[in-house]
Amino acid sequence: MYLTGFADEASRNIQGQIDATKRLGWHNIEARTVNGTNITDIPKPEFESVIDLLEQNGIRINCFGSAIANWSKPPTDNFDNTVEEVKRTIKRMQRAGTKLVRIMSYALLPDKDPDRQMAPERFRRLREIKKMFDDAGITPLHENCMNYGGMSYKHTLELIENVPGLRLVFDTGNPVFLDDRSKPKPCPKQSSWEFYNSIKEHISYIHIKDCIWKEDEKQPVYTFPNEGNGDVYKILTDLIRNGYDGGISIEPHLAVVFHDEAVKAEEEVMTEKYIEYGRRTEQLIDKIMKELSGGK
Repeated sequence: MYLTGFADEASRNIQGQIDATKRLGWHNIEARTVNGTNITDIPKPEFESVIDLLEQNGIRINCFGSAIANWSKPPTDNFDNTVEEVKRTIKRMQRAGTKLVRIMSYALLPDKDPDRQMAPERFRRLREIKKMFDDAGITPLHENCMNYGGMSYKHTLELIENVPGLRLVFDTGNPVFLDDRSKPKPCPKQSSWEFYNSIKEHISYIHIKDCIWKEDEKQPVYTFPNEGNGDVYKILTDLIRNGYDGGISIEPHLAVVFHDEAVKAEEEVMTEKYIEYGRRTEQLIDKIMKELSGGK
């Protein structure tokens, strides 16, 4: 088991991301953006500079936080665009020596019921995406976010049934603010524990996020781990009790929300919030491990 995180929430530039990681004493980052651009799309010279800096500092990219088939891309887009994105990602991951990549299952079609979301086309595309990564020796991990699989744990299980062998990254915070679209309208919010418990045998990686849903404001309020409704303590306890040996990646959202341009923060605030979040996650894991060992 190892700790890592979306270091672009600590700093927009790669040196700041490295510095925050080293302050935590960690050796991995989950690479998403550098200076606001996804790592698969930054210019090649900049990418090479990023890799050189990481290597010089003894930091590796354990997972690419790609934007492949994410919440901004509908399944009606030309699939050739996805194929080209996957090809670029593979080349860069091979250069970085990275074996895990986060993917999604395309944006939801607005104003369409769950059974009118072009499911067969999504499944077809994901099978192709998975095959491309598999052939390159890379493991794609589907995240339960604002996408088809994120509509409920049942929809994630449907993905797995139709994309054989698909593995998951489970985000503890996303269910708190996402409607359970397997249920009739008005849809209740999802339960992180129920979602996790229903799909845990397919999990290879974890994102730690926590929040509280504010119904009056119709938006989530992000918190430190185990201070919201993401069942972080229960989920981590179950994982550790059952011998989980994968990555635990923090995604605080306290100073920056990646997909919300309205939420921004100065670099110093971003860095300190990220580091505190990482330390609290460490403390929570230490507490759980002590409890599971009988307090010894």
